[in-house]
Amino acid sequence: MPGNPTPPPIDTLREIQTPEGIDLHLPVAGPLPRALAWLVDALIRIILYAIVGFVSAFLGRTGFGLFLVFLFLLEWFYPVVFEVLRQGQTPGKRAYGLRVLHDDGTPIGWNASLLRNLLRVVDFLPLFYTLGLLAMLLDRHFRRLGDLAAGSVVVHVNPNGRQPSPTRVRPLRPPFPLTLDEQQAIIDFADRVPHLTPERAAELASAAAPLVQGQADPVAALQGMARWLRGEEDGR
Repeated sequence: MPGNPTPPPIDTLREIQTPEGIDLHLPVAGPLPRALAWLVDALIRIILYAIVGFVSAFLGRTGFGLFLVFLFLLEWFYPVVFEVLRQGQTPGKRAYGLRVLHDDGTPIGWNASLLRNLLRVVDFLPLFYTLGLLAMLLDRHFRRLGDLAAGSVVVHVNPNGRQPSPTRVRPLRPPFPLTLDEQQAIIDFADRVPHLTPERAAELASAAAPLVQGQADPVAALQGMARWLRGEEDGR
């Protein structure tokens, strides 16, 4: 870390400021959790298709027509209805702690949700969401083409709105002097740890290898350094 005046961001955060002047830090969701959420929603739709298809088979040509109407409505409006009426969460997104918001942090509306989901057909091209994946990888907030057009973003949320309890560690003096930016990065990391999975926290802590070298628990070591940088005393 020495000699690096501007460390990279510790996580994929979208920083916005509300009209009231409040700073929000939204942890944007990457391709993998979004793909897993999509698979859950796709499985739900397939089950519903199978049920309705089985029933409509007994109604002959009328049933086939009704099945086509159901297929159209479910395929295009399933995500829209859930995103607008269920706080930006389809069942799949809810299962993986994801939520769709406007890119200013406000709840997604009908027009934006409809636009981002209608453009899924473009994101799918030429096959298996190739364009959508490329757009996400090129955008620092992992937005696919539908998100860019609709002004939306998919973020991680804390289930049930509960704040996890912070881990208490002893203050730890850094092994060498740090720049102000490096000190702030460590403090920011410690603030984010309660909201991260253990795997993600360990991954981020590994980026500070020179600081945590020889430490049995790099995450706890960085949390201790954050306490020391804040001037906290043991037992507080």
